[in-house]
Amino acid sequence: MYETEEKKEKVILVSACTTSEKEGIESLEELEELVKTAGAKPIGRVLQNLDRVNSATYVGSGKVEEIREIILESGADGIICDDELSPMQCKNLEEALGVKILDRTLLILDIFAGRAKSAEGKIQVELAQLRYRSSRLIGMKNLTRQGGGIGTRGPGEQKLEVDRRIIRDRISWLKGKVEHLEEHRNVTRAKRMESPVPVVAIVGYTNAGKSTLLNTLTDAKVLEEDKLFATLDPTTRNYKLPNGQEVLLTDTVGFIRKLPHHLIDAFRSTLEEAKYSDIIIHVVDSSNPVMDDNMKAVYETLRQLGVKDKKVITVYNKIDKLEFTPETKPIFRDNNADYVVEAAIKKEMGLDKIDEAIESALKSMRIYIKKTFSYAEARKPGIIRKYGQLIKEEYREDGIYVEAYIPKEIENKL
Repeated sequence: MYETEEKKEKVILVSACTTSEKEGIESLEELEELVKTAGAKPIGRVLQNLDRVNSATYVGSGKVEEIREIILESGADGIICDDELSPMQCKNLEEALGVKILDRTLLILDIFAGRAKSAEGKIQVELAQLRYRSSRLIGMKNLTRQGGGIGTRGPGEQKLEVDRRIIRDRISWLKGKVEHLEEHRNVTRAKRMESPVPVVAIVGYTNAGKSTLLNTLTDAKVLEEDKLFATLDPTTRNYKLPNGQEVLLTDTVGFIRKLPHHLIDAFRSTLEEAKYSDIIIHVVDSSNPVMDDNMKAVYETLRQLGVKDKKVITVYNKIDKLEFTPETKPIFRDNNADYVVEAAIKKEMGLDKIDEAIESALKSMRIYIKKTFSYAEARKPGIIRKYGQLIKEEYREDGIYVEAYIPKEIENKL
């Protein structure tokens, strides 16, 4: 299925909506995008409004019968539910419908398995998949018979048929590998934090334009694609601002509503890049009709990761896709942000405003100094030039007079 265009799995999208119908439809639309990213073909939607999800079959028994009839008429290969299913729900639905049963969590895990490129990314995905599957071995026999398709990438079907003890051993081994990689990442972070070079983390909803921003500013050559989760592995690049100040820009994994807790746990070390940054750039797709909900999902994920007390720059991207007149031009605001910028990153519109916002954020985090260095200390203005913002530099009889904004971290070095 993944190598050819001829044969795509046909799936029906199913949602038991316990919020508003509008939110249910929006979530199903996002699920459809996820399905297309995974390489399958959505052929129908079933939405049921409920006070609470049916504990036995996710949707009500009447809807299960309706789905069964749609499957018979359409020849669908399976259904994908818009929430994480319990093992019992999976088992009951499979027995009632006789097709592959997947949920949003397994779908996202499958996309991650196909897109992780680094050794760390692959280990994190496999760990998340095994944690998810370890409690669902009994109810997943249908998946192992398929021999391919969504939900079978990553660890592979042979791992689904081993007993729980072997899976536990594998999980334990993978956790050891992740801990080792985390130690290495922590050492790298510690070195970064010792350095006065500020770290700017780029966050945002998946497909908002984070990688495009990193590529445009630094020529990082990170994959850009109009698909959800085009890139998973964080990339860090040096970037010199127009005022000569150097910063480190770090791209992060795209966020999403209902982000599976298995992934938050497994990708915590990479998602936490935002936690250890000095500034956060929140890239928002302003052309997305559910922009506000997506922004809430990003801030909720940051809250779960313990990210707080950061300078936030919100970049409303893709404004070139909006149709408006001067009278109907939207006003972009974000109460969670210190700076707001409008941009069309691919067309290089608004990049100067992003630079200005970063410079302003850095300036607000610094101390202002007036100092005269002796000529024996002539290298010190160079340190300011690299790590701070030099406002004035004069060569006088008694030495080099400097006015500048500097990070608190380098004050002792001066």
